[in-house]
Amino acid sequence: MKKLIFASFLISMSSSVLAADGKAIYDKACVNCHAPATAAALKSPAVHDAAQWAPRLAKGMDALVASVTNGLNTMPPKGLCNDCSADDFKAAIEFMSK
Repeated sequence: MKKLIFASFLISMSSSVLAADGKAIYDKACVNCHAPATAAALKSPAVHDAAQWAPRLAKGMDALVASVTNGLNTMPPKGLCNDCSADDFKAAIEFMSK
């Protein structure tokens, strides 16, 4: 029984350290404001528009994650993804900016 409990613990811990899925975070929390159809109206960079993302990426990933965490312009703090981590935000930014 102890081995089963330990194995369950290891499985649960391994899932928490998996790399964040940028597309999943985008689909969950970013799509409403960064989809091409709405991004222009909100003055947010559109997903997969490298030209719009370039000046933002030039600020550095830490600055972008801080902007998401604190909110910026029309983006509310954490982009309304209160359960997202800094790694989740980084993965979403990397997904959207390519």
